Amino acid sequence: MIEHNLLQLSRLASMESTLASKSFATALPGLGRALIAAGRVDEATAGKAFEQVKGDTTAFLPELISRGVVTASEVAHTLADTLAAPLLDLASLDYDSLPKDLIDAKLARQYAVLPLAKKRGRLVVATADPTLQEAAEKIKFTTQLGVEWVVAEYDKLQEAIAAVTGSANEAVGNFIATDFGFDDASFATDGEDDSGKDDTSDVEDAPIVRFLHKMLVDAYNMRASDLHFEPFEHSYRVRFRIDGELREITSLPPGIKEKLASRIKVISRLDISEKRVPQDGRMKLKLGPERVIDFRVSTLPTLFGEKIVIRILDPSSAKMGIDALGYEPIEKERLLEAIARPYGMILVTGPTGSGKTVSLYTCLNLLNKPGVNISTAEDPSEINLPGVNQVNVNEKAGLTFATALKAFLRQDPDIIMVGEIRDLETADIAIKAAQTGHLVLSTLHTNDAPTTLTRMRNMGIAPFNIASSVILITAQRLGRRLCPACKEPIDVPRDALLDAGFDEEELDGSWVPYRPVGCGKCNNGYKGRVGIYEVMPITEDLQRIILADGSALEIAKQARQEGVRSLRRSGLHKVKLGVTSLEEVLAVTNE
Repeated sequence: MIEHNLLQLSRLASMESTLASKSFATALPGLGRALIAAGRVDEATAGKAFEQVKGDTTAFLPELISRGVVTASEVAHTLADTLAAPLLDLASLDYDSLPKDLIDAKLARQYAVLPLAKKRGRLVVATADPTLQEAAEKIKFTTQLGVEWVVAEYDKLQEAIAAVTGSANEAVGNFIATDFGFDDASFATDGEDDSGKDDTSDVEDAPIVRFLHKMLVDAYNMRASDLHFEPFEHSYRVRFRIDGELREITSLPPGIKEKLASRIKVISRLDISEKRVPQDGRMKLKLGPERVIDFRVSTLPTLFGEKIVIRILDPSSAKMGIDALGYEPIEKERLLEAIARPYGMILVTGPTGSGKTVSLYTCLNLLNKPGVNISTAEDPSEINLPGVNQVNVNEKAGLTFATALKAFLRQDPDIIMVGEIRDLETADIAIKAAQTGHLVLSTLHTNDAPTTLTRMRNMGIAPFNIASSVILITAQRLGRRLCPACKEPIDVPRDALLDAGFDEEELDGSWVPYRPVGCGKCNNGYKGRVGIYEVMPITEDLQRIILADGSALEIAKQARQEGVRSLRRSGLHKVKLGVTSLEEVLAVTNE
């Protein structure tokens, strides 16, 4: 309807001699023609305003308002009447209910647009000027959704956009104009005293201090797992990883990169002068008297400066309980039986970012009792767990995984956790510990549970040692969880479901797959993540295959006969339960 009225308006305006006048160096935009046709603005005034902004259609409306020619309210009512578009009072809008991250903050500010809702392939967007076709095209290209305009008053729209986007660029400007009003003691570095260092540069760079604080708090509130600060030739990009997806938060001038990198290095106890090699550090942020969040910091020299990635380490994630991780009842039972054993090795496998550390610490939290001695060696320790003796590996100082493990065995341990088995020496010591009365937990980077055993063989571990020490292997992935508030059923062709891995008998019509939609409570139809697991106990039959130096295919075949779900099958089960979408399972699993 709006597009039809825009077309009619264009035809009408083209026939009017006033708009065809030679006095205009350039043709007026649709907004100007609409206001002239409605008698709100005369042609000469509109022409002068448009020439003043040098043909910039996005600056035309604010120019008219600043000249006092029309008010924001008059423009909104005129366009709503002319184009038969809905008129929205933004004063009654609940900003918290608006969809997040559908439109980039920079695009929203450039064209003064605000996404309101997503419904059936279309995005409802508030704008002060629905005649801006360039804005509609960019939104369509960015979101792959059709655009449905709602008219709003320009001044109120600007306030709403500023409130919703929380522009980092605007934040930096505001920081410069105001006192930073934030206690630098909110930052700490593993309890070390910072009183000895000179903070003069930090006071001078108060805007950077406040900006970093804002980014860390925003990332935590948005449930991000990582923050990425990325320098490029003409920009400095900030992205958050939310529910496994990287999302651009803001783009800053490149001049900020040196000061921000220095600030992060200071509070992470890194060498400020060293910019040629990667560095790793840690820092803490106090959010309250009893709320401290840990961050792991990694720097990497790139072509245009140091890229910095900050990982959020929330200790509460280890205390969520095993039920919150997404194990199915049979998988949970197998895991609990394994960690209840007095000795043996439990391996958790999967790529980086698949939740291995949280799974291990959830098990340690269940085992952490006053009568048990638990020691861990990690690179570095990501989650602080009271009651557990945690050691950070420091290879430069000679403290390797193997060295730590040897020391643990002289410390009367009951349970040992090794962050990762990387080499034969570490694997040998871990296996000997598992064979001599200790429960050992560790991780490996493999695709699934069966290939973990062949990977250990390739490292040079004897089949007998593997068969006699490993008691359970868990492979895992993290998939995005569908938002329960907006997910909706989708009709998927039967052949597509069969190709995905479903059996004929499963397609009995008793369930339907769901798809993401998107609402103000989620991120593009997803909210949070859920674990997808392949939990494989090492039975006697699997031990025989291992001793015979069997292949991963033979191990996988035997595991399936014993009722072990593959990662794909485990994911498809969660599709049947409506927990996640088929697209997400296909993306994170391979079969």
